[in-house]
Amino acid sequence: MAITYKKLFHLLIDQGIQTSELTEKAGFSPNILTRLRRDQYVSLDSIEKICLALGCKVDDILDFIPDEKEKENG
Repeated sequence: MAITYKKLFHLLIDQGIQTSELTEKAGFSPNILTRLRRDQYVSLDSIEKICLALGCKVDDILDFIPDEKEKENG
């Protein structure tokens, strides 16, 4: 199952927060931001920091995308 962080970037736009501001507020490196943009693995610790900084829940910043095999079996 894949994950997409598109919701996070929409939330940032809605709240008027720049990505550089998020990295500072949440206290993580720009590398994490690059991984988020590429929908790559990000630790739960980083996700928790983002949620605390933005005052949101996990499902506000990410979506699970089922694999093709899961769609066929589901």
